[in-house]
Amino acid sequence: MSLRISNRDARHLWLSLQGLSDTPTGPADPRAIIGKLGFVQLDSIQVLSRAHHHILWSRNQNYREPMLNKLLAEDRTVFEHFTHDASVLPIETYPYWRAQFKRRKSHMDQKGWFKTALTKVNTADIKSRIADEGALSTEAFDTKIEGPKEMWSRPPHKQALDYLWYAGELATCYRHNFKKFYNLPERVIPDALRHTEIDQAEQINWLCTQALARLGFATSGDIKRFWEAAETADVKDWMSKTDLIDVEVQTANRQWLPMQAPADIAQRLEQITAPTSRLRILNPFDPVIRDRDRLFRLFGFDYRIEIFVPVAKRQWGYYVYPLLEGDRFVGRLEAKANRKKGEITITQLWSETGVHWTEARAAKLDAELTRMGRFIGTPDIMWECDRAPKTA
Repeated sequence: MSLRISNRDARHLWLSLQGLSDTPTGPADPRAIIGKLGFVQLDSIQVLSRAHHHILWSRNQNYREPMLNKLLAEDRTVFEHFTHDASVLPIETYPYWRAQFKRRKSHMDQKGWFKTALTKVNTADIKSRIADEGALSTEAFDTKIEGPKEMWSRPPHKQALDYLWYAGELATCYRHNFKKFYNLPERVIPDALRHTEIDQAEQINWLCTQALARLGFATSGDIKRFWEAAETADVKDWMSKTDLIDVEVQTANRQWLPMQAPADIAQRLEQITAPTSRLRILNPFDPVIRDRDRLFRLFGFDYRIEIFVPVAKRQWGYYVYPLLEGDRFVGRLEAKANRKKGEITITQLWSETGVHWTEARAAKLDAELTRMGRFIGTPDIMWECDRAPKTA
C-alpha cells in the first residue's frame, strides 16, 4: 500500500521546504534562501516591491533590496538565467544548467521570428562590441521594430541579445534599475564552474533530483514545471529509473492523488512542525503561488494573476496579493505603494470563503503592512476600502 500523506502534513512539508514555515527573522542571508529555494523569479513590476525582493523578504524580513544585486554584480554567488521565467540561481548550479542552454537554443532555433531577427543583426558583432566595450544594455543598440508594434514586439537587437543570453553565450553581469547589462560569460562566471563538464544524463538527473527534493512529493508534471529545464519524456524516464516511493497525497477537497516522493519521505514527515501563525503578504510570483495547480490541490486556493486581463474582465484587480496565515490562505489584498510619499494604499481586501475575519486576524494584517512599509520605506498605511473585508 502507498504511503498516505494527509493534507495537513502535505501543507506543512511544502511550506517548510519553501521557507515559509519559520518566523522570518534573524540575520538576512539571501544567498542561503536562494539556495534553499533553488531559484528566485525576477520580475519588473513594482507595486509594493518587485517579485524577487518580495520573495526574499517574505523569508527573512531583515532582507533589503540592494542585497540581491550585490550577490549578482559583486560577489558572483548567483547567476541569472531562465527557469519558467527569468530567475537568479546559485552559481554552483551553472554546470548543470547547460542542459537548459541547449534546450532553450533548440526551441529558439525553431521559432521563425528569432530566425528573422538574426538575419538583421550579426550576433558576432554584438559579442565583439561587448568584448571591446564591456557590459552593454539594450540601449547600446539601435535597431527598430518593423511593422505594427504589438505587446511582445522586440527590435532585432533585443531578440539577438535574448538569443545569445538564452543560449549561454552572454551572461547578465548586473542590473541597474532593473535594466539588464550583458557581458561575456568568462567575465561573469568563475572559470572552475564554466569549464566543468557534466554529461547530459547527469544534468537531467540533477535537475529532477533537486526539483523533487524541494517539492517533497510530486507528479512528473510538478517536477517538469519546477525548473522548466527538462522535457516531459526526460522527467518520466528519470522517474522510472529512480528509487522513489509511491505516495498518495490528500488534496484540500479530500481526494487522494497518486504521486511519488524521495526514499526518505517518511523521515521528512516525522520531522515537520506546524508553520508559524504569522500572517504574510505573499507575492503573486512566490514559488508557493506560481504553480497554480499545485496551489489549488493543496490549499483549495484558486488564484490567477490578472495583469494581462482587461480591466472590465478582472475578477479581483491588477496585482492582488495572497494572504497566508499559518498553513491556510485566508484572503487577498490589493495595495500599491507610493515611495515618494512614503505611503501604502490599500484599495481592496477580501477574505476567503469560510474565513472569519477576527480582530486578531486584522491586527496581524496591520502588523504585516507595517513590516512591509518598513521594508520599502513607506511607513504610512492608507485605507481606501472598508477594513472589514469582502468575501472572496
